[in-house]
Amino acid sequence: MPWKECNRMEERLRFVARLLDGEKMTVVCRDFGISRKTGYKIFNRYKDSGIRGLEDLSKSPYRHPNKLPFQVERSILKIKKEYTTWGAPKIREKLVKLYPGIKPPAVSTIHAVLDRNGLVKRRKRRRYKAQGTRLGKSTQPNMLWCADYKGEFQLGNRKYCYPLTITDHFSRYLIACEGLESTRQNGAIAVFERVFKEFGLPSAIRTDNGIPFACPNAMFGLSRLSVWWLQLGIAIERIKPGHPDLPPTSGPV
Repeated sequence: MPWKECNRMEERLRFVARLLDGEKMTVVCRDFGISRKTGYKIFNRYKDSGIRGLEDLSKSPYRHPNKLPFQVERSILKIKKEYTTWGAPKIREKLVKLYPGIKPPAVSTIHAVLDRNGLVKRRKRRRYKAQGTRLGKSTQPNMLWCADYKGEFQLGNRKYCYPLTITDHFSRYLIACEGLESTRQNGAIAVFERVFKEFGLPSAIRTDNGIPFACPNAMFGLSRLSVWWLQLGIAIERIKPGHPDLPPTSGPV
């Protein structure tokens, strides 16, 4: 479905909200770039199931012709119960010895059975905890830039605007103020490519710990944008989380 925004659930909510406000189906479908058939399908799902009906439907087939026979799956669980330290490879070897006349399932299939029944132990991945870095001083232009998204606001066409600002820390010169459709990295990278060509590369860039400057699920919180900066030789500074009194665009420290 060709939504103009990346968040399908949010777009469907806006779509339904406009219909509930009394707007015509034809007009709303045209604004969202979808057919009337799709529009009625979404609206009917909302009327039948409420907000849950707007969630993405599972694409899994109703029938699974290659599904593992119940008897084999039960045997796998029985062996695992008896040999609790065994993994899928050893369990497969045991199945071959017990039932030489049948084709044994693949190791990946046995692992999936164990996983589905909560018998696979996983190491918990430690989530990166955002921390501030040492904040340097700027004694001349282009030593340190500050980048930040100045909130968000809704436009007259009901789309949201996310203003990305880039300033020079020393001179307070506004290098860029770009209204973007989201905080996705592609949009931010395009802005920085343009200002780098126009003003050159700074020695460092200071930001907060939010997206797209940082990524909480990545090693050391490095996003694709921040990795790109490092590859260009630009140092990264981040303000300490939970300190709105120290914004990225604060004066020399």
